Amino acid sequence: MNLASIPRQELPELLCRMPKAELHIHIEGSLEPELIFSLAERNRVQLPYPTIEALRAAYAFTDLQSFLDIYYAGASVLQTEEDFFEMAWAYLLRAKADNVVHSEIFFDPQTHTARGVPFATVINGLDRAIQQAGKELGLSASLILCFLRHLTEDDAFTVLEEALPFRDKFIGVGLDSGEKGNPPEKFSRVFARCRELGLRLVAHAGEEGTADYIWHALDLLQAERIDHGVHCLDDPQLVTRLVQQQIPLTVCPLSNVKLCVFPTLASHNIARLLACGIRATINSDDPAYFGGYLNQNYLATFAALPELGAAEAYQLARNSFEASFVDAETKAGWISLLDAFFQQQCA
Repeated sequence: MNLASIPRQELPELLCRMPKAELHIHIEGSLEPELIFSLAERNRVQLPYPTIEALRAAYAFTDLQSFLDIYYAGASVLQTEEDFFEMAWAYLLRAKADNVVHSEIFFDPQTHTARGVPFATVINGLDRAIQQAGKELGLSASLILCFLRHLTEDDAFTVLEEALPFRDKFIGVGLDSGEKGNPPEKFSRVFARCRELGLRLVAHAGEEGTADYIWHALDLLQAERIDHGVHCLDDPQLVTRLVQQQIPLTVCPLSNVKLCVFPTLASHNIARLLACGIRATINSDDPAYFGGYLNQNYLATFAALPELGAAEAYQLARNSFEASFVDAETKAGWISLLDAFFQQQCA
């Protein structure tokens, strides 16, 4: 394929139409203000914001914690299985519209069980939406249970035990919430237990945390994929390891700017990550809060970084399939689909 033959003016349509996977999406972070207010009314939840506009106006985040405060307030409206179904179904419809063929979706059960919502209510609602998406949309999706790192490891063990009766409904575990003061090693024992159970392992590291957090996530948690990881470029030895071992990074450009990890998209390092040979991917993180779902992340990033062209678009989409937790045959099928799409564009 002569990807250099594709004119730059054709990139926006190409980015939107190419098949792709999304590997870093927090389902609670897809909860749009309109649905928040609808569920609040249905469940008689009093919100600290009088209108949808007032809630959107509060999305002026200065760091990760300022976002999390609003994120947890929004999640308080989720109370019934139908609520979780509606939230996930709304995201899956948007993913389908963005030509996402596979999504690995994070969910935060502790955010809900701490409010008295049973684990079964959470996962059954999410799983029902995933099953319906497979049948009606032809969209593949899986769930990854995330531990909240600002809570204790004992809390993580508790939610893991609650989750085990539903082991067939999730494929792995992750680690999210605020990095500062909550290093990966805080959860080494629970991740060891998850390895014994055969769960896939990912962890947020190197977003607001340093490159050391990425080392620790790899060495102490044995994470197979690093969520964010943008501070890896601070450590040349780490870059070498990521390239040699082809450890994927699930990068979220609009989120990184919204949370002040980078001042602008033009200063984002994703082009440098790709140039180094790192298996970087583009994802939306918490799209309802950060200004865009997957295609918007692609479009805004490529518009801001002129060094990104059709070759990088292909590499990012291919990376997303190669980094997914599916069998080799399924990956090969998706990559063949991607190759056919780009060959048609070149023709």
